[in-house]
Amino acid sequence: MGFLRLYGRVLLMLGGDRPMALGLGIAALALAALQFLEPVLFGRVVDLLSRSDRMEPAALWSEATQLLVIWGIVGLAGIGGNVAVGLFADRMAHRNRLRVMHDYFQHVLALPLSFHGDTQSGRLMKVMLVGTDNLFGLWLGFFREHIITFVSVVVLLPLTLVLNWRLGLLLMVLVVVFVVVSVLVIRRTQAAQAKVEDFHTRLAGNAQDALSNVVVVQSFTRLNSEARMFGDIIRQVLDHQFPVLNWWAIVSVLTRAASTLCVIAIFVYGTVLHVRGLATVGEIVSFMGFATLLIGRLESAIGFVSHMVFVAPRLADLFGVLDARSSVPEAPDARDIGRAKGEVAFESVGFAYPGGPPILRDVSFTARPGQTLALVGQTGAGKSTAMALLQRLWDPSEGRITIDGHDLRDLTLESLRANIGVVFQESMLFSRTIRENLLIGRPDATQEEIEAACREAQAHDFIIRQPQGYDTVVGERGSNLSGGQRQRLAIARALIKNPPVLILDEATSALDAATEARLQKALAALMAGRTTFIIAHRLSTVREADEILVFEGGQVAERGPFAALVAQDGRFAELVRTQLAGGAVPAH
Repeated sequence: MGFLRLYGRVLLMLGGDRPMALGLGIAALALAALQFLEPVLFGRVVDLLSRSDRMEPAALWSEATQLLVIWGIVGLAGIGGNVAVGLFADRMAHRNRLRVMHDYFQHVLALPLSFHGDTQSGRLMKVMLVGTDNLFGLWLGFFREHIITFVSVVVLLPLTLVLNWRLGLLLMVLVVVFVVVSVLVIRRTQAAQAKVEDFHTRLAGNAQDALSNVVVVQSFTRLNSEARMFGDIIRQVLDHQFPVLNWWAIVSVLTRAASTLCVIAIFVYGTVLHVRGLATVGEIVSFMGFATLLIGRLESAIGFVSHMVFVAPRLADLFGVLDARSSVPEAPDARDIGRAKGEVAFESVGFAYPGGPPILRDVSFTARPGQTLALVGQTGAGKSTAMALLQRLWDPSEGRITIDGHDLRDLTLESLRANIGVVFQESMLFSRTIRENLLIGRPDATQEEIEAACREAQAHDFIIRQPQGYDTVVGERGSNLSGGQRQRLAIARALIKNPPVLILDEATSALDAATEARLQKALAALMAGRTTFIIAHRLSTVREADEILVFEGGQVAERGPFAALVAQDGRFAELVRTQLAGGAVPAH
C-alpha cells in the first residue's frame, strides 16, 4: 500500500495540470480502444477471406473496402493521437519538473538551521536533482505510453469476453499470472532497493564533504583515505544492487517467454474451439493479436514498474524533505511590522534544544532604540543562542522576545528578519559578483547607494582596484579576497540593507589586531543610530557599549557599563584580567 500511496502522490503533484492529466487519461482510453479495434478488424478481414469463395466478387470487394477504410482511419487516428499525447505529456512533465524543483528549493531555504545542521548540503542537492528527474521520467512515461497499457488491462481486456468468452477467459488468466509474478518480485526487491539508495545518498554526502573541505584533504594528505572510503561505499552499492538486478532479469526472461507461451496457448485452445465450431479463424487471429499486443505492452509496463521500484526510495527522500516542517512556524494571522523602531526586550526567556539540557534560563533585558549591548562570556554560555532566538531561528521554550512590543511569534518571518542585519564571524559571500553580494539585503539599491555604503565600510578603494571593479566575481565563499576585504563587504552589505537592529556576531574575531583596528571606523559607521548587539570574546571591542551582559551557564550573571563591571571585581573583571595577561585588552 505504501508503494501505491507514493505513486498516487506523484500524480497528485501535477497541481494545476491535473485537468490536462485527466484529458490525457481520456485520450489514453480512446487510443486503447483504437488499438483494441485493430486485431478485431484483422480478424474480420481473415473471416472475410475464409468465406470469399462463397461470396459474389462485388459484395466481397465492397465489404473488404469498408473494412480497409475503417482500418486506415483507425490507424491514422492512432498515429495522430499518439503524437498529440506525446507532445502534451512532454510539455506537462517538463513544466512540472521545474515547478517542483523551484518549490523544493524555496522550501529548503526556508527550513530552520536545525534542519540544515543535521542534513548535508550534498544530500539535499542530490535529492532535488535526482528526485525531480525521476518525477519527470515517471510522468512522461506514464502519460505518453503506460497509461494506455493500464487502461487496456483494466477496461478493454474484459471486452474480449464479448468476442469469445472462452478465449477471453484464457487471455485474462494469462495476464493475471503475469501481473502476480510481477507483484511478487516488487515485494521482494522494494526494501533491498531502498538500502541501495541509502548508500547512493552516502556517496553524495561524502563527495560533497570532501570537496567542500578540499584544503583539509590536501593539507592532511587525505587523498588516498577519502578515495578509499568512497570506493568502499561504491562496493556496498554494488553488493546490494546486484541481487535486485538478478530478480528483474528473471522477470525479463519470464516476460519474453510469456509472450510466446501466450500466443501458443491461444492458438492451441483456439484450434480446439474451432474444430468444435465455437470459434472462427478470424476470432483466433484477433485473440492472437490481442495477446501479442497486451504481452508486448505488459512487457513494457513491467520495465516501467521495475523503474518505479528503483526510484521509489529517491522519491521518498524528495517527499521527506518537502514534508519537513519548520520548527518556527509562522502564525496564520502573522503581521508585517514594517520598519521597526528597534526596541528589543527579552522577558524571562528560557530555551533548550529538543531533548537537550537548558541552554538559557530566565534571561531578561531591554535594548532601547539606538543602544549598543554587548554579550560576553565563555564559549557555550548562551550568547549566540540568545541572538539566534532574536532572529527567530528557534522559539523560546519559556518567556517571550519582543520587538517594539510585538511578540516575535506574531510577526511574519520576512518582516522580522528584514529589520535585523547580521555581520557574521565568517562573511559568507556567494560565488557571484561583488555587486550581487552587496545587493542581497536590498536588491533595489542604486549604484550611488552601493558606493556610499562601501565608502563608509572602507571597501570602495579595494573594490575599484579589482579586475572588473564591482563586477568582479569573488569566488566560492569569497575565496579571491582577503579576510579583511570579505568582512568589509559584509559590513557594506549590512549598511545597504539599513536595518534598525544589528547583530555583530564575532564580526572581527577572525582578523588580526591591525586589520580589526582598521575596521573599527567602518563598524562605527554601521552601528550609528541602530540598536546593536555585539557578541564578542575580545573584550576590547565592547569597551564603548552602553551595557554589557555577562552570560554564564545560560543566565545573565552581571550587567552594566565596562568600567562599572571592572570595578565590581566579579566575573567580567576576571575575564578582563585573563585577556590583559594575554595582551588582548588595552590597559586603558
